[in-house]
Amino acid sequence: MADEANRTAFLELQGRMIETTSKFKQVQNQIRIKEGEKKRAFLTLEELRQVPDDTNTYKSIGRTFVLEPKSVLMSEQEQKLKDSETAISSLQTSKEYLEKHMSEVEINLRELLQQDPALARQIMSMSVM
Repeated sequence: MADEANRTAFLELQGRMIETTSKFKQVQNQIRIKEGEKKRAFLTLEELRQVPDDTNTYKSIGRTFVLEPKSVLMSEQEQKLKDSETAISSLQTSKEYLEKHMSEVEINLRELLQQDPALARQIMSMSVM
């Protein structure tokens, strides 16, 4: 009976670990994407600062380009930069939480396997498909 309970607990912990790892990878990918957006906005803003104020500037909308004042384009890029920074900080917080959660699940798995050596041997003998 205890063996079955330990097995069920192991399967539950394993599922949580897989789910948490998946979420962690998604958050890492989102951070990478937001950092790219931030860098693109920063570089665009730097280039716009070098352009004289009386120069015609265009905004890309799909396949077309629309004449926009330089000030509008700069404010849009500044907003994109701020939004990216906010999103990155939020995602970093999520990443830290998921790291803590993963370590807790890992500790629980280790404790369970140390508590029941027969279960550990059974798991080690299983072949991965």
